[in-house]
Amino acid sequence: MSKRSFSTVRQNAPNAGKPRAALSAIDSLRTHQTMAALMPAVMRMAAIQKDCAAVLPALFDKCAVQRFESGQLVLSTPNAAMATRLKQQLPKLQQALNQTGWQVSAIRTKVQVPENTVKFVPMEKPPVPPQGVDALSALAAELEKSSGNEALKAALARMVARHR
Repeated sequence: MSKRSFSTVRQNAPNAGKPRAALSAIDSLRTHQTMAALMPAVMRMAAIQKDCAAVLPALFDKCAVQRFESGQLVLSTPNAAMATRLKQQLPKLQQALNQTGWQVSAIRTKVQVPENTVKFVPMEKPPVPPQGVDALSALAAELEKSSGNEALKAALARMVARHR
């Protein structure tokens, strides 16, 4: 077979132009017994997610379709502020989805903080070096004895005692 006839056959193939890895992954999911039953639901969720993003592109980069059953669409948002902004646009979204063929009777939002967010881990405080403790002690000793300095002197004394 010549090189030219091979390219002609390849161009006329049903999957021509599609990436091989993506095609084989989808094909393997379709042939897997358990996954094949889930594929229609996954494709449906991806389609409604795409339609929602087309209607509200600025909001849907951080939102996701969580579930769509019996005309009830549930959307997840990363925080309450985003949920409030999305709720203001729900009538527009519902109308647009109904016009594109989705039978949406109600839309709810649900705040779900993503798991991959940065978690606050309190850092252990580094110890105060001995020179610093000595300097705080000297400062407390050098302060004038007045009613205005009593609270400061007491705080310095507690700090010195805690770090010795």
